[in-house]
Amino acid sequence: MAIVNISLPDKMKDYIEERIGEGGYHTTSEYFRDLVRDDQKKRAEEKLESMLLRGLESPASTWTKSDIDYIKNAVRERLADKQNIS
Repeated sequence: MAIVNISLPDKMKDYIEERIGEGGYHTTSEYFRDLVRDDQKKRAEEKLESMLLRGLESPASTWTKSDIDYIKNAVRERLADKQNIS
């Protein structure tokens, strides 16, 4: 496992310590690993959404109503999941 040292303003350090004290995290490292995982997930979702949109806009694509309905429902579910997480 790699070690990364970072510098933070005191207010940010205090905030992280507060989050740890609330019981959401056990260590500062755990807090940052969770932030990185969330960022990775967000970027992967953005990439997938972008690819889906490009596919939908592609003139070579032949989409049926069923395909479009399926994609719309999948996107709605993802958006609902995002709102439930926040």
